[in-house]
Amino acid sequence: MQIPYLSQSDMIALGITTEDMIVAIEGVIRGSLDGRVWAAPKATIKTPGDARYMMAALAAMDAPDVLAVKTVVMNPDNTANGLAQINGLVTMLNSVTGLPLAILDGNWITAVRTAGLSATAARHMAREDASVIGFVGCGVQASSHLVAFAEMFPLREMVIFGRGAANQDRLAAEGAALGLKVTRAASGQEVAETADLLVTTVTHTGGADPFLDASGLKPGGFAAVVDLAAPWKRDSFAALDRVIIDDLAQEETQPMRLCDPAHIHGDLTGLVSGRITGRSSDADTTAFVFRGHALGDLALSALVLGRYQARSGT
Repeated sequence: MQIPYLSQSDMIALGITTEDMIVAIEGVIRGSLDGRVWAAPKATIKTPGDARYMMAALAAMDAPDVLAVKTVVMNPDNTANGLAQINGLVTMLNSVTGLPLAILDGNWITAVRTAGLSATAARHMAREDASVIGFVGCGVQASSHLVAFAEMFPLREMVIFGRGAANQDRLAAEGAALGLKVTRAASGQEVAETADLLVTTVTHTGGADPFLDASGLKPGGFAAVVDLAAPWKRDSFAALDRVIIDDLAQEETQPMRLCDPAHIHGDLTGLVSGRITGRSSDADTTAFVFRGHALGDLALSALVLGRYQARSGT
């Protein structure tokens, strides 16, 4: 039995849109509420003596019968060797028989599903007329979020701040190619005060002290915090009108919390189910603080596998 391996280029060729991802993610979340989809809290290993971070995420569903396990290693030392900081794979099995279905490039799944989860939160939490997007951190996740948000909002301007000149240049070129006016800010806080949509992707191995203050977010602004809130002054989240995380149950199992539980208003499941609202007025400042959840990996992996099988006739 030959198990298909889908590379980044294979999955890009499937033409999956942001809307496709949001529909898949919301469908999986609703399935988890009625007992058709299951997920375990992510397992992590932080090695002593260096900056490596290892993670495994497990989720499964029936109809379609799919189990997805994503394993990832993040190592900032990879950069010096010409490698991406984060590398991994998604292994897919039939959730009934346990037989292997496919292996997927984990780097693409991680980048795109993260943007998909942020996009799902933004649909409920951001203003529909948001036109200025800002990035603190200009790496792979910034690129994937730019693509996703450009499909959702009437963007006209992009403001960026980051450490690496090469990443800034690449992201600026991507924004210009979308017809956006691109400005380079003098600080991350300047981006926060300017953007209608803010995306922070500063890795937790960056070494810098927190430098972003949530109380300075632009009125009506929405922040997608996809870096374990590493660059944020955690107490400042109290100033926001809504703080949503990806999963409350998972957060309770983690030794290091994303922020003070008193500042959290709910999770993505609550948003999708309608149990909580993302904002109550156009002036509300809101944030989606992301740890990473197996349901997102499952949703995108199952979407990829289903489209691949339909196109290949398997």
